[in-house]
Amino acid sequence: MAKKDSYDASSISVLEGLEAVRKRPGMYIGSVSRKGLNHLIYEIVDNSVDEHLAGYCDLIRVTLEADGSCTVSDNGRGIPVGMHEKGISAERLVFTTLHAGGKFDNGAYKTSGGLHGVGSSVVNALSTYLDVKVSREGYVHHDRYERGIPVIELEEGLLPKIGRTKETGTCINFLPDPEIFEKTRFTEEEVKSRLHETAYLNPKLTIHFEDKRKTEPEVIDYHEPEGIIGFVRDLNRKKETLHDPVYFSGESDGITVEGVFQYINEFHENVLGFCNNIYNAEGGTHLTGFKTMFTTVMNNYARELGILKEKDSNFTGVDIRNGMTAVISIKHPAPRFEGQTKTKLDNQDASKATAKVTGDEIVRFFDRNLETLKTVLSCAERSAKIRKTEEKAKTNLLTKQKYSFDSNGKLANCVKKDPEKCEIFIVEGDSAGGSAKSARDRNYQAILPIRGKILNVEKATIDKVLANAEIKTMINAFGCGFSEGYGNDFDITKLRYDKIIIMADADVDGAHISTLLLTLFYRFMPELIYEGHVYIAMPPLYKVIPSKGEEEYLYDDKALEKYRKTHTGSFTLQRYKGLGEMDAQQLWETTLDPKTRILKRVEIEDARMASDVTEALMGTDVPPRKAFIYQHAQNAQLDI
Repeated sequence: MAKKDSYDASSISVLEGLEAVRKRPGMYIGSVSRKGLNHLIYEIVDNSVDEHLAGYCDLIRVTLEADGSCTVSDNGRGIPVGMHEKGISAERLVFTTLHAGGKFDNGAYKTSGGLHGVGSSVVNALSTYLDVKVSREGYVHHDRYERGIPVIELEEGLLPKIGRTKETGTCINFLPDPEIFEKTRFTEEEVKSRLHETAYLNPKLTIHFEDKRKTEPEVIDYHEPEGIIGFVRDLNRKKETLHDPVYFSGESDGITVEGVFQYINEFHENVLGFCNNIYNAEGGTHLTGFKTMFTTVMNNYARELGILKEKDSNFTGVDIRNGMTAVISIKHPAPRFEGQTKTKLDNQDASKATAKVTGDEIVRFFDRNLETLKTVLSCAERSAKIRKTEEKAKTNLLTKQKYSFDSNGKLANCVKKDPEKCEIFIVEGDSAGGSAKSARDRNYQAILPIRGKILNVEKATIDKVLANAEIKTMINAFGCGFSEGYGNDFDITKLRYDKIIIMADADVDGAHISTLLLTLFYRFMPELIYEGHVYIAMPPLYKVIPSKGEEEYLYDDKALEKYRKTHTGSFTLQRYKGLGEMDAQQLWETTLDPKTRILKRVEIEDARMASDVTEALMGTDVPPRKAFIYQHAQNAQLDI
């Protein structure tokens, strides 16, 4: 790719002034929970990655500072600091004006992850302070903002110079604003996972991570010269693989496409899509192009080799992708996403380009690698046989009248029917279910009691899954069906409740039940998780009744320890062993009342985290599953 040195003040386009980002931060970063907080780092990192894609940066440093701030620096060209036509430094425009950046014409950046030019200004607006040092043209230029407002006076419209340097690059240090975010501590595991993912997608880039918040600072360098081949190896590191990863790449209509796939000895697919280094959790047109073409090519091979006879119907896409792990990464000069958080790609030309490159390259590969082709087709053949058997079971079990929604007998439904306002609690045990039914707001809260531990769906055939009374009741209650692959026979628009809340005891058995339910949702109704409908209720462990003062609920041992340190005088401590020990009023105050309860929303931050969650929830090892629940419960999102 030819380099262009025209990245200067004139490269910065201004589309509109800065709006009140602080009033509606969710529009720009998705939420003000932990996920939105971490997103601040990704916005700044993505800008540095854009410099790498343009050919000017090979090192990015990300430091979680001891004071709770984050520093992101790179060795790119540095943000332009010259005088803009608006009469001030271009850098000042980048950080104070929405839609100001070098991404709006194809001169400075051919492809960009920071599509909308709002990343830097949004991070600035949502930070207590943001400090910028730009090394460029022989000097270090300095600027600083507090809650989006500049606090350094410009010198004739330009930034002050605080030193000389031969280096180039940008260094940004920012502290998230506690007035905006529920919690301001970055989650290191999710940040590291995202940075590692970025390194896989950019094999010539090194990302240096350091966490200074710990007693012993953690330092990791992410550099993956194998690129997405290494990414797929990583995703399958604990699996039984059936062949070596297959890599292909090409370009069509100015869109660069690369992909890797590998089959494992399991019955589910894991196909991840990226556009301009951004993970598209909900897929999009590039994945549609890949899947459609891959299905067509494999069916053609199956008929050429006589695996499919003339009378046989084609393999479905799900048949062919069962067992597939794949990463599809495209570089698009003008991507369109649904929303600033870029969860779904919308360009039709991306589908055509991905399909063309996929068709050309995998035919070239399979023509030369017959054994791998036979391996893939044998997976499809086996999957098709199982599918046909399961379809019969599905038809027999789900079409019987006695399984209809209104006649399952266990569900205490809510009066109102507006899905956006209604929520359903899946409650462990009849006693807790009885209390919950008495305590709930009948207008908007439905209660579904379940008995004991549901079936582990990863260890059961589909007919056993659908014959399970508890699972059947849940499928019918939610109203949107279920699928054996993402988006297959599942219609999220028919969901009857905005929130599906798992309400289990705060003990090992409760954690196991929560895990089994999450496994069910992830395996057969994954969109519930991806679109933020699944929550875990956080019932208290203790109630303290002081000799003087008000009673208080405590949700974990840390809270109890803090209470003991900060409260003088005697108090009575009541420990709840289970939800069934609470009366209706206590259950309402602690777990059901939207004004006072604590809910944890189940979220999957990125592709590597999704893979790890799959392993934790679906693997045969019980301890990792329990650890997953406990770990994520500590990062509960307040639902107030």
